[in-house]
Amino acid sequence: MRSRYMENLVYIVLLMVSGITILTTLSIVAILLYESFQFFKEVPIKKFLLDTQWTPLFANKHFGIWPLLAGTFLTSSIAMLVSIPSGIFIAIYLSEYASTRYRNILKPALEMLAGVPTVVYGYFALLTVTPFLKRFIPNLSGFNALSAGLVMGIMIIPIVASLSEDAIRAVPITLREASYALGATKFQTITRIILPAASSGIISSFVLGMSRALGETMIVTIAAGQIPNLTLNPLQPVETMTAYIVQVSLGDTPHGTLEYRTIFAVGISLFFITLGFNIAGYLLKKRNLRYINQQ
Repeated sequence: MRSRYMENLVYIVLLMVSGITILTTLSIVAILLYESFQFFKEVPIKKFLLDTQWTPLFANKHFGIWPLLAGTFLTSSIAMLVSIPSGIFIAIYLSEYASTRYRNILKPALEMLAGVPTVVYGYFALLTVTPFLKRFIPNLSGFNALSAGLVMGIMIIPIVASLSEDAIRAVPITLREASYALGATKFQTITRIILPAASSGIISSFVLGMSRALGETMIVTIAAGQIPNLTLNPLQPVETMTAYIVQVSLGDTPHGTLEYRTIFAVGISLFFITLGFNIAGYLLKKRNLRYINQQ
């Protein structure tokens, strides 16, 4: 009888903990939707989506989201161009080539990068990477998307590498042995057997890395500048969606004003973009799993 009461108690506690996470998410979404609705009552959504200028804090106000979107996707794209190839190569080396001794040393050292505060990465981009790049690119701006994207990519490498390495190591050893028995080389086994079999986990690491890049704040705030510039030139300063939210949240903008509510409009836009990437990653992962099961 007592054991049954304990089981019921554990069930209730676990249910409450799970419910807290769900309620927290729903509360955040509800606040974003409510405040965004108040914003769009004053600013037509057509103007928000079609205007190419973002100057809500200026006297001549424009509320076009495109400059912030351009800055966000520019820095995130540079970061993923750095982190995806590097993370995959590191994962392949750790899982297929490195000895157990080296793996036990390198993987924890790699994962330590994920524990470095992002503000440190931001000042590293501003004070080290940008001056270094200026030696080769004289017209590089002091605040630019390139330095921020490169350092953000370095920060995301542990996420891609660690999750991809776990996915590769989860591939059954029998698949490797069968490939070798048929005469395949190690490189052929990796590229034609192991990577396709581990594709679902690898894709998940890409999606998580992209979501991390889209939501990064301090690196882009410090190194990319805070100029809402509609450009795809990585040598120019840009402002991302998260950097703008930080700019308004510093306290200079009065609470409850239209200018203040812009952060909720930007926040809900970022939420839906991240949600879209997660849904796309889930569908792609599901499709790959179905394809692998058919083989």
